Amino acid sequence: MDTDQLIRTLAADNGQRAQPVGIVMALALMAATPVSTAMLLVGLGVRPDIWIAVRNPFFDLKFIVTTALAIPALILSLHLSRPEASLHGWSWLLIAPIVVLIGGIAAEMMLPQREPMMTRLMGHNSMLCMAAIPALSLPVLAAALFGLRHGAPARPAVAGAIAGLVSAGVAATLYAAHCNDDSPLFVATWYTAAALIVAGLGAAIGARVLRY
Repeated sequence: MDTDQLIRTLAADNGQRAQPVGIVMALALMAATPVSTAMLLVGLGVRPDIWIAVRNPFFDLKFIVTTALAIPALILSLHLSRPEASLHGWSWLLIAPIVVLIGGIAAEMMLPQREPMMTRLMGHNSMLCMAAIPALSLPVLAAALFGLRHGAPARPAVAGAIAGLVSAGVAATLYAAHCNDDSPLFVATWYTAAALIVAGLGAAIGARVLRY
């Protein structure tokens, strides 16, 4: 191959740049979230008293908690898509939902309660919560991992786990519209347990599909 042809080949390769991870991730999540939404609506539906429930600040708090997980996890996931990235100085982002939950639990404890603490913690649909959030997260997890494959994460398992938290946050936001357990104690226990299951699944899959 002569020099001119080599230059033309390199120029052509340079012109075919891969899409940035952020764009691919955004498009993939935009495609996957309606799938999870349809799964919720067909399989579970929205709680029938939702227009009354929105007047309950603890019902609204569920969405704040789940969003406070999904958005920071997405930011951290995009950061980890770079080969030189690490968790150092970034993991504090995941404290946001914990802080919100602690504030919610403290506020609930200050109010007169009709039900004992253990009843509020266990709720009425803990097993459904543990099954529904991981199930609803699967399309979003696939999309997040697809987006990360366009990057080069140095720690595939960690990146996969954070992608799992992204998908768990989205799935939990959707599930919260069905869930009739509004106590922050319930959310702190069962939503967290479900999110950890999805994070573990993301770590296991990410260790294989994000390796380069």
